[in-house]
Amino acid sequence: MPKEYIVRLVLDPRHHSMIVLKNSAVIGGITYRPFWRQAMGEIAFCAVSANEQVKGYGTRLMNHLKEYVCDKEAMTHLITFADNNAVGYFQKQGFTKDVMMEREKWVGYIKEYDGGTIMECHLSAQVSYTEFPAMIRKQRAAVDAKVRELSNAHVVYPGLVHFSAPAGPGGVRKPIPAEHIPGLQEAGWEPPGLPRYRLLHPNCGDGTPSYDNLNKFMRALVNLTTNHADVWPFLEAVSAEEVPDYYDVVKDPISMEVINARVDSGEYYATLEMFAADHRLMFNNCRLYNAPDTVFFKCATRLEGFFEAKVAQGISWKQARDRGVLGDR
Repeated sequence: MPKEYIVRLVLDPRHHSMIVLKNSAVIGGITYRPFWRQAMGEIAFCAVSANEQVKGYGTRLMNHLKEYVCDKEAMTHLITFADNNAVGYFQKQGFTKDVMMEREKWVGYIKEYDGGTIMECHLSAQVSYTEFPAMIRKQRAAVDAKVRELSNAHVVYPGLVHFSAPAGPGGVRKPIPAEHIPGLQEAGWEPPGLPRYRLLHPNCGDGTPSYDNLNKFMRALVNLTTNHADVWPFLEAVSAEEVPDYYDVVKDPISMEVINARVDSGEYYATLEMFAADHRLMFNNCRLYNAPDTVFFKCATRLEGFFEAKVAQGISWKQARDRGVLGDR
C-alpha cells in the first residue's frame, strides 16, 4: 500500500488502532473499523516491522485485538480483504476463506481490493485469546494426567545392556527374546500368532483360545445354528438336479453339512476366523443366487444375524476395537 493511503487508514476517525511497543518504539500495529450493528470489525491494515517479523509479535497483536473487541466491543466476527502475501498470516490467526457471515452484513461496508481474498474469523467470548497458550498447556497436562491413570506409557525402563556386553565366540551375539525386553509386555505386546480374544462360552474350559477349547466353541455354535428355525435351506448341499443352474452362479458352494464335517474332523478350522468365513460364504452364496424377496434370501439374513450375535456373545476382545465380529467381512 502507498504510504499516503496507509496514513489515511490509520488516521481515519472511524478507525481504531492497536500497536506493539518495543523499547518505546512502535514495531507493529492493527487498524480496524468497528461496525456495531453487525457486531463485526473490519481489519483495514496490519503490519509488523520487517526486522521484527517471525518472532510472534503479529500473533500476539492479533490475540490482544481479538480479546479486546470480544470483551469491550461485543464483536462476534473479524473480516478483512487480504492480499496474496497476507493470506498465510491470517490463516494462522484462525481466519478462513469460507465466509459464514450473511453477505448483506458486509458487502458494501468493508473495503474491497482487486486481487484480494475475503477472509473471516469467528470470535468466541468463551475463549481467552491472550491466555490461549496457557490454556492449551493446562489441557495437555490434564490429558497427560488421565493417560497416566490408564496406562504406563510414562514409565521409563532402564536401557538394554545386551548389546553393550561382549559378544560370544566368533563375534556372534545371541539374540535377546522380545519377551525379555523390560516394559514390552506391559505395553500390550504379545507373541505373534496368538488370538486377540478370549472364549466366554461355559463349555470352553478356562477361556484360553487353545485348539481344543476353540473346537468346543465351534461345535457349540454349529449345534445352535442347526437348531435354528431358518437353517433348513442350508442343511445340505443344493441339488444340481433340482436347481440346474445353481452351480453356474455359485462357484464356491458350501452347506452346514460340510461345516459340520469340518468341525467333526477337528483338524480343518485352525482359527475362529476360518470357521466364521465359511458361514458368511454360505449366507452370501444364498443371497447371490436368490432374489431379495424370496424366503431363501430372508432366511440367510436372519440366520446370519443369529450366528454373528452368538459369536459376539462367546468371545471377548483383549483390546477394545471398532471392527465388528472377527474383523471386516
